[in-house]
Amino acid sequence: MDPANGERIRRIVRQHLDSWQRAGLTHLPRSENPGAKISAVAVASPAEAEVPHATPPTPPVSATPSRSVPVTVAAGAAPDTLSPQDATEDSSLMARRSTPEKTPTPVLAPEGASKLSREERQKRLDALARKVAQCTRCPELAATRTQTVFGVGNPEARVLFLGEAPGADEDRQGEPFVGRAGQLLNRIIEACKMKREDIYICNILRCRPPGNRNPLPIEASNCREWLDGQLRLVDPEYIVCWGSVAASNLLGITDPIGRLRGRFFQHGRAKVLCTYHPSYLLRNPAAKKLVWEDMQILMKELGIPLD
Repeated sequence: MDPANGERIRRIVRQHLDSWQRAGLTHLPRSENPGAKISAVAVASPAEAEVPHATPPTPPVSATPSRSVPVTVAAGAAPDTLSPQDATEDSSLMARRSTPEKTPTPVLAPEGASKLSREERQKRLDALARKVAQCTRCPELAATRTQTVFGVGNPEARVLFLGEAPGADEDRQGEPFVGRAGQLLNRIIEACKMKREDIYICNILRCRPPGNRNPLPIEASNCREWLDGQLRLVDPEYIVCWGSVAASNLLGITDPIGRLRGRFFQHGRAKVLCTYHPSYLLRNPAAKKLVWEDMQILMKELGIPLD
């Protein structure tokens, strides 16, 4: 093959591999069946866009079938493991397909995050918070926020509280649950014989929606990377979803809180309890009794007596 043509092919493949990696691709498995299809599998986060399937070229006929070989994509690495024939057909196929909208790869903790020290978890959370502070994925929210509201609390917390989105007070102070609803939440925490600093607290969104409206689906999707990063780093045993927005976005279910409360769901290794949002309790004080029942369920699981 002409050396110049070979270099052009390698450059094309490198560009595709880089774009696939940014979309969450980790490897391309090669099939032993020359006619089989392979899939680029992205496992970064639920919010990641799917990577299109690609059909490998038919290799030259050989008496010995090829074995399955993963092609690892490393940042900045030249794709010398692919032959020019592979590159020609793969790049041609990709050129005929529409490129999905770029979704940044989540900044997540490695597997085994529970083995990280408290200092290392906090260091990584701080690094993630700095990335969040620069986020402009939601133009309306980025233009109207005072600051992002990342999350606070114990990076080794057994319990993580998940709310909806920052309000006016949170937007001003940069900390979740500091307004009237936050003051009520503090009283609930105290009644449960816990301290706020022992819990990790964050929201579905890290920017205040104008007028305190509910988060839009695209906004929750844009912010899911940051939530997943926090969940992976804190690695809680229990998550409390305060309100239907938190519950539906974390668990992917749309049932009202009245049908979800009083029992545990599973998200990863964490047990998830859903209950009414403190702001709802401010408008409907009678529901405080139901929230207290839910907190008793959680405290029993934690082994904290409330008598």
